[in-house]
Amino acid sequence: MDKMKKHTRFTASKEGFALMITLSVLSVVIALTVVLLSYFNEVKEDAQTTKALIQGNVYYADILEQFSKFKNKKSLFSQLYLRAVSLNSPDGRFSLSLSCKPLSSGININWLAMDRNKEKQHLFQESQILFDFLSEAYKIEDPDRLLELILLEIGQDKTLEKEDQRRLIQKNGIISYAQLSEIINRYEMEVDDQKVALIPWGQYFSFSKTSEKIDIEYSSIAFISFLFDMSIQSVTEWKYAREKISLANFVSQNGGDFSAKKRLFAGNTFLAESSV
Repeated sequence: MDKMKKHTRFTASKEGFALMITLSVLSVVIALTVVLLSYFNEVKEDAQTTKALIQGNVYYADILEQFSKFKNKKSLFSQLYLRAVSLNSPDGRFSLSLSCKPLSSGININWLAMDRNKEKQHLFQESQILFDFLSEAYKIEDPDRLLELILLEIGQDKTLEKEDQRRLIQKNGIISYAQLSEIINRYEMEVDDQKVALIPWGQYFSFSKTSEKIDIEYSSIAFISFLFDMSIQSVTEWKYAREKISLANFVSQNGGDFSAKKRLFAGNTFLAESSV
């Protein structure tokens, strides 16, 4: 009888231990399942994003291929600069609104880093004059610090003494307005200068890695007014005149010197630099 009792007690304890292991395994499996499901949702979202990016790149490549077939590209892009074009598939399942703007309609902000390039001193001087003009017009608290942050982003830190040191941090420059906005936000928080956010940077500066010419034909009223020291009102009237004369004639008739800035402009050369 005693042996039977002991045997019975041992069996019950063993079953309880097995049940405890089973519950532990189940809890681990459930936890892993929850984690895996969450990862599955993330992967699904990433896959959808990737699919959209791939599809977008295909559309972009197709559009560029069609653009390459046009002989008179300047005429084509002049129309795209003025108004958006809607593209629709025959079955109506796909539509795309296409708009473009010239990348070189203002002074390239990367010219600010050309102070040591003797052949491009005129580009540096024009960019510096514009920066100083905006800093003074909007009463920037610490223009030197703002310029330092801009040059650091371009890849030309003036605090480094040797040219070799500068080359070590060479970057691709500031190639988008969004990139400049991050610098402006950093400066605003660091210096506590809210006036910097009031400057319409996009009306004066352009953002390109390589551009050394200005498509003055598509420049803003504010930039033309600054460049030729003319009133905003007179430039506005010229810009929206029904029978508009050339910019060179307009500047000359208003006492300006168009020839002094002429080498900055692309002229009749079509600059194949646009943002879509």
